[in-house]
Amino acid sequence: MSRNYYSEINLHLVWHTKESEPLLVPDVEEFTHQWIRRRIVASSDVFIHEVGGTENHVHLCVSIFPTVTISDFIGQVKGACSHDVNEQFRHRGKVLQWQSGYGVVSFGSGDLEWVCGYVRAQKARHAAGTVDDRLERITELESEAEAASARSPVNGAQLARSDNRKLEDRA
Repeated sequence: MSRNYYSEINLHLVWHTKESEPLLVPDVEEFTHQWIRRRIVASSDVFIHEVGGTENHVHLCVSIFPTVTISDFIGQVKGACSHDVNEQFRHRGKVLQWQSGYGVVSFGSGDLEWVCGYVRAQKARHAAGTVDDRLERITELESEAEAASARSPVNGAQLARSDNRKLEDRA
């Protein structure tokens, strides 16, 4: 595909540890986040804005070129990451496994700072119970109300939720 194009493809990604176990203990989490950041920085078609998470899941804020297949990208990062983390901590046995699946939400460039802040503040948001269900989801929608809410895109200055509060009001 030609590199003669313009694109703004911003994504929020999330995936969990196997069975959402608290596998990302502080040293494993630090190594994992650094590994993910280095891997993406080394790629030529994905730009990482932020990486964060808690002891049982990872969030990324990235921009991708239109030539990137999202599912392939996530599969490669998850697979190589767990392999390298387990090699790094092999004296402890298998320390990191990922649950199958992931969540991905696209958003407009105007929301980039809010999404990056959301990813950075994961621990505090989870502790305070102020997480956004859309950005935490990795499974199918469970109700018609959730499905209707999810059909609205995340872009401009609003997050696609039934309450339609502005992003900056939610930070």
